[in-house]
Amino acid sequence: MKRNINSILVILCSAMLILAGCQQVEDLTPSVSRQGINSITASFYGDESSENRFTSEIDYENKIITIVFPYNYPRTSDHVLTMEALSQVRVEANVDDNVTISPSLLYLDLTKENFITVIDQTKTKNTYKIVAEIRKSAETKITDFSISTLGISGIIDEEAKTISLISIESIGKAIAEASISHGATISPDPRVIALNYDQEVTLTVTAQNGVDKAIYTVQKDVPNKVELGLRNGSAKILWSKKIQSDLGISTLHLTTSLAVTKDYVVVNTRNEAGLYLDRKTGATVGTMPNMGSIVGGLTNFFATADDGDNILISNLSPNAGSYKVWRIRGVNGTPEVYIDWTSSPAIGRKLSVKGSLEGDAIITAALMGDAKSFARWQVKDGVLLSQTPEIIAITGIDGAWWNNADVVATDPSDPTGDYFVSYYALPRKFAWVNGKTNTVKAFGPEISGNWIQNATDYTVFNGNPYAVNMSINSFTWGSDDKVYLHDANAATTFTEPIWTTPIGTYGGKDNGGTNANGTGDAILKVSSDGYYMYLYFMFTNGCVVCVQYDCIDI
Repeated sequence: MKRNINSILVILCSAMLILAGCQQVEDLTPSVSRQGINSITASFYGDESSENRFTSEIDYENKIITIVFPYNYPRTSDHVLTMEALSQVRVEANVDDNVTISPSLLYLDLTKENFITVIDQTKTKNTYKIVAEIRKSAETKITDFSISTLGISGIIDEEAKTISLISIESIGKAIAEASISHGATISPDPRVIALNYDQEVTLTVTAQNGVDKAIYTVQKDVPNKVELGLRNGSAKILWSKKIQSDLGISTLHLTTSLAVTKDYVVVNTRNEAGLYLDRKTGATVGTMPNMGSIVGGLTNFFATADDGDNILISNLSPNAGSYKVWRIRGVNGTPEVYIDWTSSPAIGRKLSVKGSLEGDAIITAALMGDAKSFARWQVKDGVLLSQTPEIIAITGIDGAWWNNADVVATDPSDPTGDYFVSYYALPRKFAWVNGKTNTVKAFGPEISGNWIQNATDYTVFNGNPYAVNMSINSFTWGSDDKVYLHDANAATTFTEPIWTTPIGTYGGKDNGGTNANGTGDAILKVSSDGYYMYLYFMFTNGCVVCVQYDCIDI
């Protein structure tokens, strides 16, 4: 029986092979022939630039292939590309399957006409002429628009060709900063002519080719806000200044704090009067004129500012005697002793204030050592309640933070409100602390033990709370200076930062001097109109930087 089954299988297989052998070979030629050649690209030999790739336009009816080169190359330079530069250009063709080109392409002299024959799948031959054209740009875009003197950034709607200037207050006449397509012109030019932006302004951008045009309407606008917090992707570096080369501060290791007022960023360098910058542009404005009485290496040791233009400067205790905090009303004010804690322990490397000294405020300063404690003063209705602070011990931080810790309160009216702590101790995680129990309620991500974190701040923006901290490199090797912005709306949103700075960019090691003290500062401020949040940060011997976020519903 088995033998019979095998015989049947052999017969069936043989029959199938015979039938298959009788079928015609499949015709692989497509029923509809395409053009054969799809494109030609060109490039310059030895040029590793990402823009070294030039496309073509094909006129199939007249059999002309035009390789288009930009008028300027590199594209954003002033160097004019000439035909002489095209005498030996690498070319590649993209063709359909089973299509060949004769002669083979490799290099062409595009200063003259070249001819190729394209042989398609049906063996049909078509001869194309290849020519080069150096063409001026047709782009007509405004890519960026702002009035930095007023801290206003324009929101560009490219499709509608509108630029919205977000401002509740009058703008008036102002010089603007604008970026436009390379080689294009703009009329009237807002970069040289002060235009009145309380009215609609029309700007015409003419392309480099002198033919293509685009008309933009600039208008003052009060936009809607996103539902909660900042708009995703709105982070923008507004300005960055190198402490040494841009600000001219040559004393290494001693610029360690920032005090941000309504109009200025005060850069505090020990033993020098505070240098203050325009908060919106980063431009140097001047030096605080009346600090002479407290200028000293350990006297003007650390500076910060409240929400009412009061600058607070502390000394280092006990090295400079009892702990003192001076109050200076604005950059032109005169120092007056505000806090004098006669029996103070080791304190003074950090100082934070939340609120306004004219109303309610909480002032905090970390004690140095292994106790994981900080001093807290309360200001109520413009009155400092006591020269002697409350001492608050934190539960949940395992190691000693010694000299590197910063504490900031969240509620200027409630001393038992939550606070945030940045420190160099186990578990080396940015901490959110319950102010009623003084225990850690949430941790941020762990930071390497090679780096120091010792700066923090907090604010509420568009109904959502945010906290910031930073890690600092204090070694001659490595480059990990980094700022972390956290969403503090809930413990679950706090565990990972929502925005960070790139490493190797703003730190001391990358900008002229290793940060031997492992110091820096970070401040959060919200604009008076509520549409912008600003993060100011500084790495010792590195850069002072302003980052802008917005809550504009685009």
